[in-house]
Amino acid sequence: MVKKYIVRLSEEERSCLRDIVKKLKGTSQKVRRANILLKADINGLNWSDAKIAEALFCQTQTIENVRRRLVTEGLDAVLNRKKRETPPRPKILDGKQEAEIIALRLGKPPAGFANWTLRLLADQVVKLEIVDSISYETVRRTLKKTV
Repeated sequence: MVKKYIVRLSEEERSCLRDIVKKLKGTSQKVRRANILLKADINGLNWSDAKIAEALFCQTQTIENVRRRLVTEGLDAVLNRKKRETPPRPKILDGKQEAEIIALRLGKPPAGFANWTLRLLADQVVKLEIVDSISYETVRRTLKKTV
């Protein structure tokens, strides 16, 4: 089978990868990827994917993915974890809404209550149309950030 993505490392890259493996710099994934690249280097050991997978106790698909990523994105992208572009969930409140909730909390509680409760604050925020709906837990997290 002809390899589509061939690993060709410069001497500088090779020494950097050897340093990572030797000193165990970074996460275990980073060290494993450095090992994969060193063993897959066509100017170095030039091991087959199956042999690398057997030696490093991983799947051949992992080796193929590391090769592809090196060729398409570069050495730094292979070694370092990709940062998430967007948060897992969008923020419920923006800065202005958070400020209004904090100001409401610092104000006087409604008649008949000695203190603000989280549920009371959540109900009041909806009544004042700061947001359409909100959980008291979201109110708690918002207030906790400021205290």
